Amino acid sequence: MKFGDIVGQDAIKKQLLASAHEGFIPHAQLFCGPEGIGKFPLALAYAQYLNCEHPLPDDACGTCPSCVKYNHLTHPDLHFVFPIVKKSAKKKEVCDDYITEWRSFVNDRPYFNLNQWLSHIDAENSQGLIYAKESDEIIRKLNMKIYEARYKVMIIWLPEKMHESCANKLLKIIEEPSPNTLFLLVSDSPDNIINTIQSRCQRINIHGIDDRDISEALTKKYMLEPSTADNVAHLACGSYVKALDIISLNEENKYLFNLFVQMMRSSYARDIKQIKQIGNDLAAIGRERQKNFLMYAQRMIREYFVSNFHNPQMVYLNQDENNFGVRFAPFINERNIVDFMDELSLAERHIEQNVNAKIVFFDLCLKITMLLKR
Repeated sequence: MKFGDIVGQDAIKKQLLASAHEGFIPHAQLFCGPEGIGKFPLALAYAQYLNCEHPLPDDACGTCPSCVKYNHLTHPDLHFVFPIVKKSAKKKEVCDDYITEWRSFVNDRPYFNLNQWLSHIDAENSQGLIYAKESDEIIRKLNMKIYEARYKVMIIWLPEKMHESCANKLLKIIEEPSPNTLFLLVSDSPDNIINTIQSRCQRINIHGIDDRDISEALTKKYMLEPSTADNVAHLACGSYVKALDIISLNEENKYLFNLFVQMMRSSYARDIKQIKQIGNDLAAIGRERQKNFLMYAQRMIREYFVSNFHNPQMVYLNQDENNFGVRFAPFINERNIVDFMDELSLAERHIEQNVNAKIVFFDLCLKITMLLKR
């Protein structure tokens, strides 16, 4: 991954290049920002540049032996940690047990999110975690001598998914690593990382990609019409992952939208039989998809509330969502918007805590029934 392969983010690229040129390279850095904006590609491109044998002023050469190995994610001094699910029958308990799938997945799509990765490894109902056993693997790898590169690099994707005991065991090695060892942590939710790790890292805040850069990338790579690319970029809200989902007519998004419509219609109609059925349907799709649905529902409620102000530039809805909102949006108003968001957030927390999903969604629909009547 080279800096030239990354969509937008020119300011962060310049910042990382400047640190390399000046020789000021903190041993632990935390790349943080919203999902899908290119944090992982930036961390990977930065690591490749630092270990490139013939670096150019603004990018890695891409052809030296180090770059070739980085391009295939097989460099012996490049290590990855990422959320996994335990599969005891197949003895898959640490990240290295998934490294073949990881390399294939990342090489196919350098812009991705947790749900896509878990789907790739058939996680089903399991939530991805970085388990306690991983800390021993990390310490073992980083205590080994550097094989051939200038820097030994450990990229930890989504450290907020790290088991607390794993995180605590890494504190010493993050604070005092062996010479020329770099930790690059990539986080969607940095506030969920334990404070003792946050305090040991230099934080790099990364914002959404400019609409112009997303539109240009879509036009160049996918041959979209400029007007179509501009519309997709607007809906993507700075996330290239979301932009790719939109242009691929993402079936998952359609599925979530249909569930949302069914929930709202049955709640408004006070159809208890249908409400119960929706609760059963949602209980069967797995924890990660349940959380995705609740996050999607929160976004829809926000968009329908804002659409009442009749300012299209503030609204991020596709055609189907917008058509449904013509009649539904007036029911989301200043009398119920706060309680709507509170109830959806509460349901999301309950799902995180493994509360019975049927009860969570049945209760949520009953509350929505009352909120829609305000």
